[in-house]
Amino acid sequence: MVLEAEKLVKHYGEHVALKGLDLKVDSGEVFCLLGANGAGKTTTIQLFLGFIEPTSGSARIKGMEVVDHPLETKRHLAYIPENVMLYPNLSGLENLEYFATLASCSDTSPQTLRKTLLRAGLPEDAVERPVGTYSKGMRQKVGIAMAIARQAALLLLDEPTSGLDPKASNEFSQLVSSLSKEGVAVLMATHDLFRSREVGTRIGIMKRGQLVAQMKTDDVSHNDLEKLYLEHMRD
Repeated sequence: MVLEAEKLVKHYGEHVALKGLDLKVDSGEVFCLLGANGAGKTTTIQLFLGFIEPTSGSARIKGMEVVDHPLETKRHLAYIPENVMLYPNLSGLENLEYFATLASCSDTSPQTLRKTLLRAGLPEDAVERPVGTYSKGMRQKVGIAMAIARQAALLLLDEPTSGLDPKASNEFSQLVSSLSKEGVAVLMATHDLFRSREVGTRIGIMKRGQLVAQMKTDDVSHNDLEKLYLEHMRD
């Protein structure tokens, strides 16, 4: 199992952000976490990144507790937030070279990194342009290229398609699907029901820190998913 949460709890003072989450994501799976703002989706991802520590319970990557092995677990994952932070004055190629070098990737030659950016869907004429000229969708593709370069076993995505136009969102989803077919495990927090149904292999609905429903995407239609989601969002 690549990612595991067991009875995972997170308190912020009196506020309970996560209430005993149990979750597993294996190689080749795309698990989409749906829920309103404050449901616990981002908290879940931050716990697996080691940005925050759990109040109780277990968050494991490749069988290792994130709290006990913060550096080792990070070597197995790549993280793409809603807004990928890059150096605007550097080109896509220069950004990828910089971050790939920091991550001690085995091959950081310009030829290999260029191919990686193109594989991630970045237009060839953008590879050496400053990132400050990129659209949001192009920056997300540089983020995907970083995951490819690192050969990450786990991809953590936090609202990655928010603000993307339909074409860019579809291209991003296709990239995620191609990585999952190569065995990458994906955990994606999102508000996008349609995209979850399209790219996910499993879907979980979160509400007030709890996973209130789980399903295989093959078992539900778009209409069924929307109806189920709205039912759970009612107070």
